[in-house]
Amino acid sequence: MPKIQNIKIAVDAIVFGYQNKQLFVLLIKQKYGIFENKWVLPGGLVKNEEALTNAVVRELKEEAGITVNYLEQLFTFGDDIKRDPRNRVISVAYFALVNPQKLVLKADTDAKDVAWFTLNEIPKLPFDHNLIITKAVNRLKSKLHYQPIGFDLLPKYFPFSDIENLYKTILNRNIDRRNFRKKMLSFDILKETNQIQKNNTGRPAKLFQFNYNKYKELEEKGFHFEIKFA
Repeated sequence: MPKIQNIKIAVDAIVFGYQNKQLFVLLIKQKYGIFENKWVLPGGLVKNEEALTNAVVRELKEEAGITVNYLEQLFTFGDDIKRDPRNRVISVAYFALVNPQKLVLKADTDAKDVAWFTLNEIPKLPFDHNLIITKAVNRLKSKLHYQPIGFDLLPKYFPFSDIENLYKTILNRNIDRRNFRKKMLSFDILKETNQIQKNNTGRPAKLFQFNYNKYKELEEKGFHFEIKFA
């Protein structure tokens, strides 16, 4: 007896942004359907002859007006067969890291609006999108220990405190600052520049930039970064 399958494949995108010592997630407001006016992750069904990554790129462009430099596959969600009340849908989720200041948001197609939400501001979302975001945050925390983070999140030149605060924000914990600085500089992914950040208070701080080649090398090979907490 032939097996009957009626399963659809979708993609969802978790786009993380970092600004002003806060981590953000990009959400869109649906324009149509049973979840009209509800905030959800960008995403949608994959076309029959479309690669998964191409589908994510298309959905981000159509719904949020953005293009990201790098997407990483997160997880496949489908154990809950009722995760989408309309159909049996399996979703392959991807996540990205971006600097919000470099992007101009523009809602289009089936999106009524698009906006950044801090992790504490994210409302109750349809489908299993809250679960997907939680999974992505946990993956991001794990990545800090085996891959460098920050190239797509920080400006070209930044004080060392910026990358320190980035790690603290993602981990949501205070870190041993002296140990962190020593370990981070030992990986040679940061280059000290001759530029100075002048503050209204406190001592002027030297600015750093990423060593692109070393960063990409460690991104591909990985490294062990034991982070000590304060």
